[in-house]
Amino acid sequence: MIAMKEQGGSTAGTAALAVPDKLDSAWTVPGILKDSVRRYGSRPSLEVVGGVSETYDQTWENVSYLARCLFQQGVRPQQRVLIMLANTHLAVHGWLAVNLINAVDVSINTGYKGQSLEHAANLSAAQILMTTSDHLPVILRSQSRLAHLRTIVLMDDADQADWPADASFSILRFRDLEAAPPDCLVAQAAMPWDIGSVIYTSGTSGPAKGVMMPHGQIALLSRLSAAKTSLQADDIFFSFYPMYHMAGKFMSVLATLSVGGRIVLDTGFTPGEWLNRIRAYGATITAAHGPMLEMVYAQPPSDSDKDHRLRLIRTAPFPKRIAAAFEARFGVRGQEVWGMTETGVACWVDPNEPLRVGCCGRVDESWFDFAVVDPATDMKLPAGTVGEFLLRPKVPWTMMQGYLGMPEKTLEAWRNFWFHTGDCGYVDADGYVYFVDRAKERIRRRAENISAGDIEAAALAHPLVKEAAALGVPSGFEGDDDILLCLVMQPGSELDHVGFLRFLVGELPHFMVPRYLCRMAVLPRTATGKLQRAMLKDVMAQPDVWDRKRAEVALRDLTA
Repeated sequence: MIAMKEQGGSTAGTAALAVPDKLDSAWTVPGILKDSVRRYGSRPSLEVVGGVSETYDQTWENVSYLARCLFQQGVRPQQRVLIMLANTHLAVHGWLAVNLINAVDVSINTGYKGQSLEHAANLSAAQILMTTSDHLPVILRSQSRLAHLRTIVLMDDADQADWPADASFSILRFRDLEAAPPDCLVAQAAMPWDIGSVIYTSGTSGPAKGVMMPHGQIALLSRLSAAKTSLQADDIFFSFYPMYHMAGKFMSVLATLSVGGRIVLDTGFTPGEWLNRIRAYGATITAAHGPMLEMVYAQPPSDSDKDHRLRLIRTAPFPKRIAAAFEARFGVRGQEVWGMTETGVACWVDPNEPLRVGCCGRVDESWFDFAVVDPATDMKLPAGTVGEFLLRPKVPWTMMQGYLGMPEKTLEAWRNFWFHTGDCGYVDADGYVYFVDRAKERIRRRAENISAGDIEAAALAHPLVKEAAALGVPSGFEGDDDILLCLVMQPGSELDHVGFLRFLVGELPHFMVPRYLCRMAVLPRTATGKLQRAMLKDVMAQPDVWDRKRAEVALRDLTA
């Protein structure tokens, strides 16, 4: 059992998670899973909207068998395994099975294609990929550029006749695999310092970075999520977050499993159906990013808005303009938090306290050191002064162990013994934290962290594009961006907006395709040639910026 204690001192949340004398195998994904199966075996564990449901015992049976099959295929401890699966039980089984043999889960966005897929696969150096047959066409288009991939395991009942005979890797069906003996699981025990998952997150420039998360960090994130939201065995957590997000995988699924609750997975988010799904499955807790709550709030009010069992919504941020009205209309508390994949979540609002609009709670000082500093000097700032948020762990193995294959980016983020988050805000005189903005020029769209470099690389693959610069511009939702792409064309070339977007649809996931396009003569650069991205913010005021929404161009009408 993991000890909890009531809130005291400056520790945030309804319950504090006690720091153990040491981290052992209980602070790993397999440790949490095994303990929950032992304690809650016959209770319902997992249900997919409109699909399968299973108990803890059945989850263990499915996960352990898949783990044995992966071991038989040659997967060994700390080898990375790619997972490209929709948000169903298969994605949960895949991740847990990989961790059960102490291999590293690398779940990637199911929208990846072209260069974004190739970068994620090649950086991971994974030789095996679990997916379903609907993703095969996208994968096969990139096969000549997938340097390490050797085996694809299809988790659905695909017809072998549809597979290409000349694929550069083996294509196998899960149902045809043989399993290694059960004792292979005993010999592969994970420990808190082993890497459990790599999650891709955006950068200001260059391709997405792979955050290497040790089991200790993952276990802390899931256990804190359970403690701070007061999750219990009788709770039902409704989650539409995919398994390539920490919010879905660790803060929702693993947190719920750790206390014997039931997780309900939806395959996507539809504002008009959100409350109906909450109501239909009797959910008591859920999570959603701020822009999603704004979309829910924009639905026509109904007399049944309070007809549900929901008691808490974990969110980041809780949009200031609607926070109080949202709670009043739907009769549910919003719990704003602050954190990031690299660090976990350090700040939590206590739902038992009155709403403080714009506040993301207080720092859990049992686990984290936190500072607000001048970004230019790293010197701490007084209360009420806006600066950059810095974090460092108080317990080993509870923050990321670096960016996969990018040591220079790791060193850039860790400076003066602090992790520099690139987020800005302040702490008031009472110790409450307020997030204000992102210091780094990151793009955040509908809860997706987007690398400007990925968009630019796709644009530069077009033969008529000479230079490209992508940036986020306000979307109208709090903490959310639309994407502007500035282009310098080759001499004598014209910009066909719709034709160019059609090209990008074939190269990028849908959420990375820009809304705005602007042709420019030159991009602003320093004397040394570095792009001055901040100077492009004024481009939106130019009359010749092309807006695909205003032009009524829908991405679904553009074929790859």
